[in-house]
Amino acid sequence: MANVRVTCSGCGAVVAADATLAFRCPNAADDDGIDHVLVRRLGGPEVAFPEPAAALADQNPFIRYRRLLLGYHLARRHGLTDADFCGLVEDLDAAVARVDGRGFRVTPFAPQPALAAAIGMPAGAEVWVKDETANVSGSHKARHLMGVMIYLKVLERAGLPVAQGLRARRLAIASCGNAALAAAVIASAAEWPLDVFIPPDAEAPVVKRLQDLGATCHVMERQAGQPGDPCYHGFRRAVAEGGLPFGVQGNEVGLAIEGGHTLGWEMADALRAAGTDLDLLVVQVGGGALGSACYQGLREARDFGALKRLPAIFTVQTMGAYPLKQAFTRFAGEADPEDLAGSLRHAARNRAEFMKPWPATPHSVAHGILDDETYDWLALVEAMAVTDGDARIVGEPRLIEAHRLGTEAAGIAVSHTGSAGLAGLIDLAAAGLPEGARAAVLFTGAERT
Repeated sequence: MANVRVTCSGCGAVVAADATLAFRCPNAADDDGIDHVLVRRLGGPEVAFPEPAAALADQNPFIRYRRLLLGYHLARRHGLTDADFCGLVEDLDAAVARVDGRGFRVTPFAPQPALAAAIGMPAGAEVWVKDETANVSGSHKARHLMGVMIYLKVLERAGLPVAQGLRARRLAIASCGNAALAAAVIASAAEWPLDVFIPPDAEAPVVKRLQDLGATCHVMERQAGQPGDPCYHGFRRAVAEGGLPFGVQGNEVGLAIEGGHTLGWEMADALRAAGTDLDLLVVQVGGGALGSACYQGLREARDFGALKRLPAIFTVQTMGAYPLKQAFTRFAGEADPEDLAGSLRHAARNRAEFMKPWPATPHSVAHGILDDETYDWLALVEAMAVTDGDARIVGEPRLIEAHRLGTEAAGIAVSHTGSAGLAGLIDLAAAGLPEGARAAVLFTGAERT
């Protein structure tokens, strides 16, 4: 039996994930200054990275990597067989396909030589692109929420007391784009009602798609003198009134990060098959779940021997809002290089010293990464600190250039938000990368017309 443990990275609270929903730390408070994020840890011989496969593209990541998922090990602990779990995932995936026209499959991750040449990479260098634009709902967001829904389904199927009354509670999310669309697809597939809290300027096609999927949209106006994201405030009120959090912020739904680990596992799998590794990974950051999940997935793949070493992690935010850059700059200035773990523990217990809500309404063509706070900031600070990476900010011309090159040179219909990591890589290439460097970016969202 696997050793399953869910703990708060801030206060150390332990949550029994089969007796209490492993979403939000039970000690979380708005004003205690502690970075409460639940993190799942698995151990034992039953936890394993899969053996190499000849063809990854046809495989469902939630089945291929099931022995790395909390839901799988809870299922086995409570009497479900391996076949039961796979059947549960396949049934849910089939329902997703009926709603969205596609189910979950391992997405492409491969070198893009024309793109490397177009952005001025040095001789012999490579640019690998993880292409999520054809994933469920058109972005990586659905991965995070599929993992959460599988966990909820396991609780139901196993008949655990914590599942009693779950179906009477509506799901809730704060989002203006891809996360909301992903939540609506997964919720519709699971036949679970969903409330979405959106800003007044949410794109009309997105709102229509949400309504077509059966979601209830709540438009949230920014109130004078109220700091932070008004959509997030609406979401928090809904949860306080009994709703189930169904977003991708790790501080609200800790397990949402685990679903995103599949990105890191898939990248490690592809690199293992190619017999190579990466020097740097450049990832765009809004709320932080994407970067946090990639780092943690790659780290677990390395720990299982599927990856030789971790790449340097570089994060990218826009000039419109860069709360993570500010937090990392402060952390780097104060951290004790001889006791990095101690410095991270201090940051976890003093969140407000590092992560501050952005003071103004941000604007950018990459509007999907304009979060007022980087909710999963600490994992990214750790990622950059331990891999000798950095936090980058890019301007609008660079974001527009990255979108054009990503579309033209790679031939991928990616959005400005989805190609924002490439903008950071263009900056790094201009500043000078060594010959033969192998870099990776993620195209995380499809261009919507």
